[in-house]
Amino acid sequence: MSGATVCLLIAGMSTILPGDHFTLAWTHSVQKTEWQEDYVLRGDRLLLTEARIQGSGAGMDPPEGARLDKGWWRYDPHLSPLPELRLTLSPFTAGYRLCLDGACRALTEVIGSDAAEGVLTLRPCAAK
Repeated sequence: MSGATVCLLIAGMSTILPGDHFTLAWTHSVQKTEWQEDYVLRGDRLLLTEARIQGSGAGMDPPEGARLDKGWWRYDPHLSPLPELRLTLSPFTAGYRLCLDGACRALTEVIGSDAAEGVLTLRPCAAK
């Protein structure tokens, strides 16, 4: 999608990401199991196209229709596009990772902050 990008916002800092798709990844705080969600920009919204869970348990059972593929439960969440994602950062859990073109980095590294607490917002933004 030409001219569309994703903005990361936290504590008054803003970072613009290249491209129109990304994967958000994190580790479940209790089960220590990997989760991943793929998003794509659709106009001024973020569309969740696929989610993956590497295991189940502790309130994280794969939904009906999920299929097991090479150790991952994969499914289409069938959600309406979202105006933004709000992610709570906590010093008590491993942080979120952002994956672009197969390379993953800590979200705090992407925005150039060592913030361990706060709310990080991802949303579509106009390219400058």
